[in-house]
Amino acid sequence: MKINPQVTVEYLNNMRKGTMMEHLGIQFTAIGTDFVEAKMPVDHRTRQPQGLLHGGASVVLAETLGSVAAHCCIDTTKQYCVGLEINANHIKSAKDGYVYAKTTPVHIGKQTQVWEIKIHNEKEQMVCISRITMAVLDIK
Repeated sequence: MKINPQVTVEYLNNMRKGTMMEHLGIQFTAIGTDFVEAKMPVDHRTRQPQGLLHGGASVVLAETLGSVAAHCCIDTTKQYCVGLEINANHIKSAKDGYVYAKTTPVHIGKQTQVWEIKIHNEKEQMVCISRITMAVLDIK
């Protein structure tokens, strides 16, 4: 199964309204048949007290991409997705600018999906790598 080709970046950015995505400034930048990309500012909303990108903000970005990508692979009139597990390895810090994330599928099944998310800084250095497992549930 692939990402629904009718889903657009505009559609994804409209989903942000009134959510943590909007609050943290996460913006979707690209979508394809097997990926979703977004960026997030490194600013007062996403830094920890030492001035570095908060690891939790990286996890929010990763979970956002994995969850949204999973949502784009199902018939939302019959199913919905929820997170089962997420992990993240923080590789390098970021102090300002933006971080950029791309998610790609590892497994798209009938009951679960697994997505890998790579987050890079503006110099294309890896900041974080994450993997999320999503449960695909039927609407009752």
